[in-house]
Amino acid sequence: MRADTARNDARRRQSAEGEAAGHAGRLPAVLSGPWLVPGHDGRLIAYAQVDQAVLRWTERSPGGPDWTGPDVLPAEGITELTVAQGRNRYVQLLGRRVRDGGDGPPAVDLVYAIQYQAGRPLSEWRSVGNPHGKRERTAQMGAPAAAVDTAGALHVFVATAEGHVAMRREDASGRWEPWLDLKVTAALDVPAAVATSTGHVELLAPTSTGALTWYQRSPGAVPERGHDLDVVPLPGSVTAVETSPGRVTYYLTDLVGAGIVAVRPGEWPVPIGGNPGDGRHAALATTLDGYPCTVLAHRDAGGRIVLGVCVAEDERNGVWWTDTGTVCQGDPVLARDGRGRVVVLAVAGDGTLTLARQEDGPGLTLGDWITI
Repeated sequence: MRADTARNDARRRQSAEGEAAGHAGRLPAVLSGPWLVPGHDGRLIAYAQVDQAVLRWTERSPGGPDWTGPDVLPAEGITELTVAQGRNRYVQLLGRRVRDGGDGPPAVDLVYAIQYQAGRPLSEWRSVGNPHGKRERTAQMGAPAAAVDTAGALHVFVATAEGHVAMRREDASGRWEPWLDLKVTAALDVPAAVATSTGHVELLAPTSTGALTWYQRSPGAVPERGHDLDVVPLPGSVTAVETSPGRVTYYLTDLVGAGIVAVRPGEWPVPIGGNPGDGRHAALATTLDGYPCTVLAHRDAGGRIVLGVCVAEDERNGVWWTDTGTVCQGDPVLARDGRGRVVVLAVAGDGTLTLARQEDGPGLTLGDWITI
């Protein structure tokens, strides 16, 4: 049985490698992603989930422009994926895995793997389990969210079949604590989690009538319910970013408000314009012209990548939006490269992976889009 499994894994990997290498750089159908994160040595790493695998590209040197890849990382049975990273720059891949249950319901659990260094092999996939006591309920478990705190502990969040939000996390020695029910009954969609530079982890869970939040009184504490936010998030649209030390801003598409809004717990939502499509917003904290700023990106209703820039936590004084004219599939993502430049990455309309970097000079001006 082990030999058969190894041969089957090899066939799937060879098939994915052949498909990834062919069609003039065009990717197999992307199921989720892409993601873009800085490695331990400053080189950017890009990931995209395809059927039964994760594709990975790595910059040859910090700041580019050349890349290696795609490397094919087997991910059998994983239907949903997310990527998180801590201050140690380890990349945590967290997925929802579905396996054949034989005569019974499918076996569903959450699994994770770690990339410790840029360009190096991925660790084996390990199970985090699932928060359900009955196997037949696991098939209704949602997609996971993840955050890594300043101590390097991975926090896993998931919406359960009953509409609860469950959390499991590593303790100080790296052992997994039991699943914790965060005691709500109306959660929908994927939670949005973020770890702050002050060691706290915060969370937002969308509902049909609003948005629920949690926070930690101190690093490592059990999350407590925070302020309910006066927005109704479009499913899949929420992103969270630390916009000043220990302070989180959520960006989302509000179904009953004025399109895209910025909202911080305890404050009224701020409409910020834009013409969003149905995807997730990307947000990046950076410095432009000496000022702390937030850079935003989304796919608009016409399928093009749109960028926004504002002074950090000063959205009321305006977000400056720019239509890049570049069509994409799914959601664009943002990161800073080894030279501190803003980088935008997306799956282009022709199925290739496309990227643009900030040019030298004032403000935020992007250079040419390239295919990697």
